[in-house]
Amino acid sequence: MALSLVVFLLLVGGSAELENTQASAVSQRCMKDTNGFLWEITQDKPKEYAVLMYDSYGKMGSNVEGGNANRPGLLQQCRSANGPSFSGQYCQVFLRQGTVQYFVGLCVPDSCREEEVQILVLYDRLRFGQTSLVPPLPSILVNQSTQEMIMTHCLPQTIAPDASDVTCLFVCCLMVAVPLAATLFTAIIRWQRNREVSPTVESSRLSPGLNLYGTLNTNNSSSSDGNSSTSEGNDNTSLTAPCFPWSCVLGCLQAFSLQNTSQGIFSASSSIPGGGYSSLNGIRVLSLLWIICGHSAQFPVINNLDNYKNWKKTVESSPLYVLTISGPVFLAVDTFLLLGGLLSARSLLGSIDRAEDKLSPSLVANYLFRRIKRIQPLHLFIMCLTIGLISLVQWGPYWFPFIDTLMDCKTYWWANLLLISNLLPVHEICIPWTWYLSLDFQCYATTPLLVYFYRLNKGVFAAVAGGLLLMTTVASSVITALMQLPVFQPSTMTSENYVLYYYVKPYTRYGPFLIGILTGIHLTTKKDQLLKQKWQAALGWLCCLSVMALLVGLAFVLRETPDHPSLPHALYQGLHRPLWALAVSWIILACEEGYGGFIKRLLSLSFWVPLSNISFACYLIHPVFIIVYIGLQETPIHYSDINFMYLFLGHLVLTLVVSCMLTVLVEKPYLLLKWRTV
Repeated sequence: MALSLVVFLLLVGGSAELENTQASAVSQRCMKDTNGFLWEITQDKPKEYAVLMYDSYGKMGSNVEGGNANRPGLLQQCRSANGPSFSGQYCQVFLRQGTVQYFVGLCVPDSCREEEVQILVLYDRLRFGQTSLVPPLPSILVNQSTQEMIMTHCLPQTIAPDASDVTCLFVCCLMVAVPLAATLFTAIIRWQRNREVSPTVESSRLSPGLNLYGTLNTNNSSSSDGNSSTSEGNDNTSLTAPCFPWSCVLGCLQAFSLQNTSQGIFSASSSIPGGGYSSLNGIRVLSLLWIICGHSAQFPVINNLDNYKNWKKTVESSPLYVLTISGPVFLAVDTFLLLGGLLSARSLLGSIDRAEDKLSPSLVANYLFRRIKRIQPLHLFIMCLTIGLISLVQWGPYWFPFIDTLMDCKTYWWANLLLISNLLPVHEICIPWTWYLSLDFQCYATTPLLVYFYRLNKGVFAAVAGGLLLMTTVASSVITALMQLPVFQPSTMTSENYVLYYYVKPYTRYGPFLIGILTGIHLTTKKDQLLKQKWQAALGWLCCLSVMALLVGLAFVLRETPDHPSLPHALYQGLHRPLWALAVSWIILACEEGYGGFIKRLLSLSFWVPLSNISFACYLIHPVFIIVYIGLQETPIHYSDINFMYLFLGHLVLTLVVSCMLTVLVEKPYLLLKWRTV
């Protein structure tokens, strides 16, 4: 339904009364500019600015029944309108009509404040009944003719970063500038030395991994043990000489130089430190691609589709779409937790062996510090980058679902710094997808305790591990039953309790990490192969693939949100993550013991190694691209398989390119630093 000129004529006719009754609330300039605009569009040949403003108003389109209720209008066209004494200002009016919530874009003079725009709309409705600046959706489509205003929001015309924004932008620039400066410094030093010293003498004085001053030794390996972790045994650094102040500074600069940080990133040699476990590279990358695919398909659904109901009906009616919705997609997160537990156990056991079989408090402290050094620099960089983007980018009408969530960074940044963000209410998490880093570190901190029990007494270790696995399974089942939680998207989008009490909490997600620790201990300490005959391997593969197919299929069967405590939902929620982790553990074990066949050859392709090296950066940066894309849209996205496929491929290419840069500029330098006192 087009915005009727009658509305404006009526408003003009009632403007005098409005000026008298609302003079204290609506400024004279706002009223004058509004009346001037409304008068202009009633002329036979209105001026161009009035045409642009009127044309940029949100108008009802087709397929309201399919979910196309929002009327965004045209933001940039509105802003391009320049009247005699004002410019166009884009505002959104958020409304509820029955069970349907939607927004309408308005173009008003920039002399009007948000509260004045709201008064104009409210007064117009009260004064003229159902005739409104924002006509309601037809009752035939929504079964309700009465509108309820929720709020009015005007998008700012200019960029005005505050002190926290400037600080974050400075931190980001500094974290990028230091490696670039270090690269230039290293290049100059090497150029000078090449002029002064012959290549033969130079090679005899310095070992391949030793820097020019003999203070930092780095090898060419690079590793990443999932989308948030690198094996802590891969500290590719050692100080080979006493670190005097000036030599330490020079060593740090060389550690930050691209000449060092870029080594090994694109290498096809295994990224798993110490060799072995080559199948982990393929498992890691495929799981990451699965998550990026899921996010690419789900984020636009929040508020950006013009046929949301059609999308929801399609994905819920066909099992083919179950791979792009929450339950199955985020089994990939459980795969990462499994890999993290496996490599953390291997790393700690390796450190104990190098420390003459002693598990000391200092060893544990160093073990945890290496973990923090591994994940926090890039994590904090992404947090600062996101805050900076919020302040610098002029967002479109579909940005509002992310504003409050991402702006929580200015209040709850400390939770990310302390790696406890997943313990906050979900609506307070800064950079929502980084909840995994907090969960991963909390799980990681339990590895020394479990390894201690393993070394103390195998029976005690089995009892503790079994008790923890039982507790996390029971906790997941009980919470699901009592709160009547769904098990997968899209129904989870309407269930805040799903994330608040279940999805991000360590007591419900610890199972896969624990299974990873058990797998890592077994693979590290085993003396004989577990599989001795082919029939054992065949049976194991049959069970593994059957369990994985069953878990994905049951997510589709249990797609409805229960309206009462449901035993099937509770059992599925409690068991499916540990069972998935066990299935992936079998794949790793079978590949390691020579029973992987073509699956091992696929997972061990050298193609996966460079992608695995940048997987941590890929995980952290890909949601930024998706959110920026959505936030800059002026019109809704139309769901179709081909559109979503192109969105996924576009996000993937950008993610890979930028992740390479972030890995060598931000992530890798801190991995190459290791200090030792004289």
